Amino acid sequence: VQLQASGGGLVQAGDSLRLSCVASGRTFTIDAVGWFRQAPGKEREFVAAIRRRRGGTRYTDSVKGRFTISEDNTNNAFYLQMDSLRPEDTAVYYCAASRLAYNEMAYYTKANIFNSWGQGTLVTVSS
Repeated sequence: VQLQASGGGLVQAGDSLRLSCVASGRTFTIDAVGWFRQAPGKEREFVAAIRRRRGGTRYTDSVKGRFTISEDNTNNAFYLQMDSLRPEDTAVYYCAASRLAYNEMAYYTKANIFNSWGQGTLVTVSS
């Protein structure tokens, strides 16, 4: 599976952005897609995940109510709608796909269960 992320940019606090992640290759093997981010000088952290077929989403606390993860199965595309952006959301955002299926959404917060990663897209939020 190959992933292509896009949609990052420079915005002001309070603005919105929608990140896109398009999958190609053996897309039928994807069980879930996650978004992670890495800010300068910080470790990569989980942002959101969506489980295909069986449904289910999960968000890190800091983005709940502001970010929405969704999918377009027809086009093998996955989105992260980011509203009310804050300077602390500034980071490189990565999408990732997992072939592993779990009943508990909590497993999808772990980067090591994702098999394929996109190249990252930079989001910069100015105050």
